[in-house]
Amino acid sequence: MIISFNHKGLKQFYENGNASKLIPEQVAKIRRILTRLDNAASPIEMNVPGYNLHKLSGNLKDFWSVKVDKNFRIIFRFKGEDVTDVDYIDYH
Repeated sequence: MIISFNHKGLKQFYENGNASKLIPEQVAKIRRILTRLDNAASPIEMNVPGYNLHKLSGNLKDFWSVKVDKNFRIIFRFKGEDVTDVDYIDYH
């Protein structure tokens, strides 16, 4: 279950469907990613075709990443079976 967000726009979208702070063309995939994340109990459950799941390194070494579109990613980390610090970034 998702318990915390770092990105205000993702939090608004997750809590009440307000996608005004997200890129419109990415909203459908973001919805699918957040739904899967909310039901995931481990990072491996996010390893589906098209998501390009991978563990990050450096300053983000505790985070996992899935691809939204082009350079945009949703990153997150697990604390037990809960998902924390969900963020929406362009880190490339």
